[in-house]
Amino acid sequence: MTLPLEGIRIIELSTFITGPYAGMILGDLGAEVIKVERPDGGDPFRGYDAGDYSPQFCAYNRNKQSITLDLRKQDARNILIELAARSDVVLENFRPGVTEKLGIGEDTLRKARSDLIYCSITGFGHAGPYSHRPAYDTVAQGTGGLLGQLIDAENPLIPGPAIADSITGLYAGYGIAAALLDRFRTGRGRRIDISMVEAVMAFTAEPFSSFFRTGKSSGPHSRASRSQSYAFACADEKMIAVHLSSPEKFHKGLLAAVDRLDLASDERFALREDRVRNFKLFWEELAPIFRARPRSQWVDRLEANDVPFAPVYSLDEVESDPHIEYLDTITEIEHPTEGRLKTLRPPFLIDGERIDAIAPPPVLGEHTDEVLDALDYTSQDIARLRQEKAI
Repeated sequence: MTLPLEGIRIIELSTFITGPYAGMILGDLGAEVIKVERPDGGDPFRGYDAGDYSPQFCAYNRNKQSITLDLRKQDARNILIELAARSDVVLENFRPGVTEKLGIGEDTLRKARSDLIYCSITGFGHAGPYSHRPAYDTVAQGTGGLLGQLIDAENPLIPGPAIADSITGLYAGYGIAAALLDRFRTGRGRRIDISMVEAVMAFTAEPFSSFFRTGKSSGPHSRASRSQSYAFACADEKMIAVHLSSPEKFHKGLLAAVDRLDLASDERFALREDRVRNFKLFWEELAPIFRARPRSQWVDRLEANDVPFAPVYSLDEVESDPHIEYLDTITEIEHPTEGRLKTLRPPFLIDGERIDAIAPPPVLGEHTDEVLDALDYTSQDIARLRQEKAI
């Protein structure tokens, strides 16, 4: 299969999640992604567990090459500039001003290639009252209003995966793809700037729209009440979730599944507006019922009544689910030194085909010699650079 971005080269100067995720999804689509890392440990995500090949690093770095450059040294900066001259995109997630201080900012790299696409990911943007602040996922979620819709004030623990990081990477990826298309049409390079806080706000468009229209801020259960989404614990301590949305047939199907058709005429729950207003009361009516049977029985009952539902799976249950097995979403790849690794396939099909050409996340500096050789550095040059700890 020929992938859409084959022939595109991306230089990734980024760590942790935002930039690496953008680089990975572009690599999934066929781009050659060269990840530039520090010689002394590389991307800090490498060391989150033992060694330099942590699960966290592996999650965001398949389909890439790794080279090491100490960008504090002029020889290393020269290599990067040479690479930029032969590349299409530079992707970085440094704090504002860092690339300029290092001498590898947009202006410098664009002198090497005028139609370069330069993408900068920051926490808060390059200017403004907070632009100097360090930013991670929780910071962006909090400032952008997402955490306020997820955290229960009575038990204020940070929930879930790194949402802000991941969606920022997604937005950066599609911004870069659009800039590549524009360059094909116009011959112009583009600068793409994206901040984590704005990515969070864009991702939560519906709650903001509701606030703008009504003046009311959403809370942790606002969306669930409007969408009529419920989660219930079952007799075997497993959970199941339903999402009724607005069609009346799904509400009636749920009542049939739990043998409580009498609730259809209960004035507290008769209309969708009533159920939205009495969201917690409706849950309290049904929670004891779900507690009376194991989840497998509720799966059968809800499916028989055409109710939108899902078991609330642990990750091991996801892996063993027959539909996930049918989709072939989880696969194994072979690394020459790390052995067999499980990974997720890219979530799209192209012309009906899965993307099977998945390269494992690289070990630190795995491709340094190969990339330098392509830049016409001799073995003696490479030995000297390594001795000087520039690579």
